Amino acid sequence: MKKDYYEILGISKSATEKEIKKAYRKKAIQFHPDKNPDDKSAEEKFKEAAEAYEILSNADKKARYDQFGHAAFDGAAGGGAGGFGGGMNMDDIFSQFGDIFGGGGFSGFGGGGGRVRVKGSNLRIRVKLSLEEIVNGVEKKVKVKRLVKAEGVTYKTCSACKGQGQVTRITNTILGRMQTATTCPTCHGAGESIDHRPSGSNAQGLVEKEENVSINIPAGVVEGVQLKVSGKGNEAPGNSVSGDLLVVIQEKPHDKLKREGNNLHYDMYVSIPEAILGESKEIDTLTGKVRIKIEAGTQSGKILRLRGKGLPSLEGYGKGDLLIHVNVWTPKKLSKDQKSFFEQVKNDENFKPLPSTSDKSFFEKVKDMFS
Repeated sequence: MKKDYYEILGISKSATEKEIKKAYRKKAIQFHPDKNPDDKSAEEKFKEAAEAYEILSNADKKARYDQFGHAAFDGAAGGGAGGFGGGMNMDDIFSQFGDIFGGGGFSGFGGGGGRVRVKGSNLRIRVKLSLEEIVNGVEKKVKVKRLVKAEGVTYKTCSACKGQGQVTRITNTILGRMQTATTCPTCHGAGESIDHRPSGSNAQGLVEKEENVSINIPAGVVEGVQLKVSGKGNEAPGNSVSGDLLVVIQEKPHDKLKREGNNLHYDMYVSIPEAILGESKEIDTLTGKVRIKIEAGTQSGKILRLRGKGLPSLEGYGKGDLLIHVNVWTPKKLSKDQKSFFEQVKNDENFKPLPSTSDKSFFEKVKDMFS
């Protein structure tokens, strides 16, 4: 089971952006590979701290982590719509130090250098889902226009950085003299410049191409959740890695059901005779038809709860409920005979409202719904 990000950095959920950065800086110094050579335990803690900082230093990711935990970023296994924290490599981690230590990233293990591979830009799309798709999870196939290397394009080693993609410098830190690196301003980190540019490609030798991308969406997602499909963003020139496809979830309105978290609400309308005499009615749910028994003497506003008939938790902790709100329908027009009947019973003692202590008020019913 993955450790809590706040626990890894030794901070509380109320920590400020400055406190998060300070805590990460402390852990990074403590477990840095140059300080702990050949120590696998320190290396793992170094990576854990970097992953925790990646999430908690971003307001959007932090908010989703606070709400859904690790499930907000895990997504579907096997390279599908996955998370932001997992799979960080050392290049990703060292690139963070420009922000933490006021310069470029640290060099690699043991002070050894190495070019950080350039990553292409991310793409962002919105995918609309129905409640029926959300209840079970779904695989969506979408068309995405992304930049890829043109056929026949060639690159040559950048003369400014000699193919490293970085220019290095020595700085004094609290750890002593350390080598830092900044992105080469000539090739922007690619380590290569264009040698042959095919016709129709842009200045970087890239062309736009439309591709079909499969997205595995887990059950229980909510409006605004962002999933990631690794490597399906734009490519970058030279020996680079592709950016990611960021998928923002939108929820289609349902014609009968209203969502509230993992619970669903359904308005059921019954006639006065049905409320008085009782009735059995069939309704559609996300998992099929269900027959509901309306007891004789049911009052308007009564709430029937069908446990486990709501939506699954994104974190896999069970399902919500389906709350059926019973509304007694009052006709606006009556025939002469109908009107005569109600005139006769209007003053009947049996038709006078006499709520008992067991008949809850509207506010009590609302309170029970959320308890």
